[in-house]
Amino acid sequence: MPQSLATPTPAVAQRRQRWVSPLLQRILLVNALPLALLVVALLYLDQYQNGLLEAQVGALREQARVFGGAMGESAVRTIDPDNPRLVPEIAQPLLRRLTDPTPDAQAKLYGPDGTLVADSRVRVGPGGTIGTEPLPPPPQHGPLLSAVASIYDIVLSWLPHRPALSQVDMSPSAGGPEWQPDVKEELRLSSAGKSTDMPPYIRRTMDNRLLVTVAVPVERDRHTVGIVLLTREAREVDSSLFTVRMSILALFGVALVLTVLLSWYLSQTIARPILRLAGAAADMREGKGRTGSVPDSLLRRRDEVGVLANALADSASALWQRMDAIERFAADVAHEIKNPLTSIRSAIETLRRIDDLAKQRQLLAIIGQDVVRLDRLISDVSDASRLDAELSRVTAERVDIVPILRTLQELDEATRDTENDPKLELVAPPAEFAVWAVEDRLVQVLRNLIGNAQSFSPPRGRIVVRVREIADMGELSIEDEGPGIPEANLEHIFDRFYSERPSTESFGQHSGLGLSISRQIVEALHGHISAENRRDLAGKVAGARFIVRLPKA
Repeated sequence: MPQSLATPTPAVAQRRQRWVSPLLQRILLVNALPLALLVVALLYLDQYQNGLLEAQVGALREQARVFGGAMGESAVRTIDPDNPRLVPEIAQPLLRRLTDPTPDAQAKLYGPDGTLVADSRVRVGPGGTIGTEPLPPPPQHGPLLSAVASIYDIVLSWLPHRPALSQVDMSPSAGGPEWQPDVKEELRLSSAGKSTDMPPYIRRTMDNRLLVTVAVPVERDRHTVGIVLLTREAREVDSSLFTVRMSILALFGVALVLTVLLSWYLSQTIARPILRLAGAAADMREGKGRTGSVPDSLLRRRDEVGVLANALADSASALWQRMDAIERFAADVAHEIKNPLTSIRSAIETLRRIDDLAKQRQLLAIIGQDVVRLDRLISDVSDASRLDAELSRVTAERVDIVPILRTLQELDEATRDTENDPKLELVAPPAEFAVWAVEDRLVQVLRNLIGNAQSFSPPRGRIVVRVREIADMGELSIEDEGPGIPEANLEHIFDRFYSERPSTESFGQHSGLGLSISRQIVEALHGHISAENRRDLAGKVAGARFIVRLPKA
């Protein structure tokens, strides 16, 4: 499979494999925690409200059954066994005495025809006046708490939640205690045996009272003689719900404060560092600092911001190194071009002042050699300039180097002029030996190194190319039998425009960029190139050796 030249480092690759990053965990925590608390609280409130209402309805129904049983035993006249009737004179005081222990309740007794027989809130005043006693006023929580509760109700009505028990109307327009269901229909169903437990009626009045009403038939000798409606204000439900609402609002306030604090924390740990990195990048763009533009506190972080900071610092360092290399390259090119131009100008000025034809021909030959040298230099400089851009676009692929070396060996055999020319020998494994490389550029490196070895080899010398495996790298070594490399120049032999040529070679035949280009190609392929001297058993220099190591495929 092809491998990109820009291979990510193991540390970066390991961070990419994380399922959940540290910053993502923090963001999820900030966003999910308040919402989860609010949702849980709302669900709990619905269940809590339903539980309170069910308990209230159950207790009220039991109380209504007691009332119905008492009315059936004490307030019914049985003149006609088939048609028992309620006696208002007995039912009214009895119903009032039954409801006296419950001041926030009201009981009504209806006859079979739906007429009101008795009402526990009806009182006979002085002089025989009859009046209805109202229910006690609802408790007040203060304007601020009442406003908060109203806002809570509005917000809650917008959110999806489970409804409470069977309700007629929970809006403030439902009516007051005088509201009543269809009594005749209830009596008809009860007499026909189609309804044993009539559903409760829950409503909220204009003055914000929560009223619960249950209906229980009054029976005597298995005859339904009326119906008892028992209405009670569910103050305990409202009080408990109000307490829970305040608790939810307090919890929401705490969650809001936590959200603000966590958001501030994230802004300090994510947004602000990113802004600092942006400022550092702007300083780099303006050229205000070569090193130290990224703060050390960001470089020491162990999360994604730290990775970004280190990547930015490494990119800046690589960019400055590249800019320095470009400056040095431009200066070296200008210097190298200046030498032949100076020689050409000096020859032309001398040519104008002399009349000797032999000397004129000699000067013209010098000018021609300098022009050829200048042309070769410009070509090599152009190739070196294009090399970086080309290597950044191409993709390394699996290349078997043994066939390439055998082809180069055959070309060497075909181009040897005499028996005195150096001979190229290959020592390679018979099987396939593949490395990650760009084939054209790898051939260029091999031709440069082999050509360099041929230049320094003595007559009838041997140039040996060896191929072997070192750990996970493929190694190629090119050995010659020449004079070797001066020890002081082993580190500089790959520098641009460095040239250490044999004395027998004409001046200006090489630009000094061959080994520099070779190192540039090998390092772009994530390899390494080096040079050393070969020594015999006595420790004497027996030639030079160039070693190229590339990732093994």
